[in-house]
Amino acid sequence: MTPDEVREMAEAGVPAPDASGPTRRPPREAIAEAHVRAPTRGNRRLESFIDAVNGDDQVRGWWYMAQVNAERLGMSDHSWVHMQIVLNISLRLLRLLVKAGVEPAMVADHGMRDRDAEVVVAGGALLHDVGMSIHRADHEEYSLFLAQSALDRLLAGAYRQPERTVVETEILHSIIGHRRRGEPYTVEAGVVRVADALDMAQGRTRIPIETGHEGIHSISAAAIDEVRISAGEDHPVRIEIQLNNSAGIFQVDDLLATKIRGTPLEGKVEVIAEIEGETEKRLLSGFRLA
Repeated sequence: MTPDEVREMAEAGVPAPDASGPTRRPPREAIAEAHVRAPTRGNRRLESFIDAVNGDDQVRGWWYMAQVNAERLGMSDHSWVHMQIVLNISLRLLRLLVKAGVEPAMVADHGMRDRDAEVVVAGGALLHDVGMSIHRADHEEYSLFLAQSALDRLLAGAYRQPERTVVETEILHSIIGHRRRGEPYTVEAGVVRVADALDMAQGRTRIPIETGHEGIHSISAAAIDEVRISAGEDHPVRIEIQLNNSAGIFQVDDLLATKIRGTPLEGKVEVIAEIEGETEKRLLSGFRLA
């Protein structure tokens, strides 16, 4: 990672998912540790929004239930840890794009500020998977109506009407845009979509692997050691992915590349994936189809 990334992630206090298995605590105890952080760089509206999310037991309850369903399905981490990582990656991507002269929709379409775009990507990052609390299938649509029910109160301390409605709907657009065929129209929605795919390093798949859920998603995620995001020379954003096994190409090509293609980020992001070392790490213990 670049020094800036190390510093930002350290400030965010991002922990690794708990590999000990499903949590067996009452909901009140389970949500107590859910507290997201990100480098706000003096953006008071972003600070207000994050504070509101951290103080909202309903949102934190959705995160808890999203992880419960992920564990039921043997899936990778969908807890508040995933939300925090996507939040930090989203802000990192957006700030690199803005620094390179890319205008987010909040500026280009609404005459507002880059800092308002940061609130939009934060909302998308923190609420994009809350629909997992209901069901995996069509969870993006469920995320829409759950998020819509909460956004007015979460943004009340930062925006008045009609600006609040504009920010709310742009957040909702970024939520629905993160699905596989989401077709995001805005830079902000594209950022959330790509950031979600970039939470791909092996820490996120530790629980499925250790509980014996060996499939292409868990194996390919375990093949990724590190993701580095920096300013590129020929593109606003350069993403370097360090692999320990060629299985990780599934994450890069089928998931990440699909999330970039056809979005406002296409042509603005350079992706480089490399396997370091002469030998590949063994990830699959065996496979049997009965």
